[in-house]
Amino acid sequence: MAKTRRKAAAARTRPARAKAKTTARRPGAGAKTPAKPKAVAKARPKHRFTVSHHRDEDFKADGLRSYATYRNLGIDAATDGMAVAQVIRFVPPCRPEEVSKLHYHDVDFQMVYVLKGWMISEFEGQGAITMKAGSCWIQPARIKHKVVDYSDDCEVLEIVLPAAFETVTLDP
Repeated sequence: MAKTRRKAAAARTRPARAKAKTTARRPGAGAKTPAKPKAVAKARPKHRFTVSHHRDEDFKADGLRSYATYRNLGIDAATDGMAVAQVIRFVPPCRPEEVSKLHYHDVDFQMVYVLKGWMISEFEGQGAITMKAGSCWIQPARIKHKVVDYSDDCEVLEIVLPAAFETVTLDP
């Protein structure tokens, strides 16, 4: 038992040895078998080049919210559905009975950046936060939230992965 303690104590006080680097050598020259490469991420389809220039007629009332119009920036088509980017214009005036529905999105990533105006949103565990032009936030997957209010000129950029995602409304 005493020998085991002494060996353990000696091991703790010895300077750590640097690990030897393994380099590829010619076969037959004493080379070690190279380590297997780490798992490689699944290959994604190549993205296509896309450009979207601002045109008011590109804003459509065909998105998730009935109180907003959307300008799809073409990212979903260019990435084969990996992501969607859209400019969202909120339609004035804000009607809390319509906009303040508690919900969440089943996404991998969601980022919102306020381009113009301001909006107040309430997030689970965060409370109500006023976002104004230049504000940016990430909504973690499935965070419960709702829009509380917005200015008449409110416009945001939203980027979401994947492009097709489910929204679950919790309020009736």
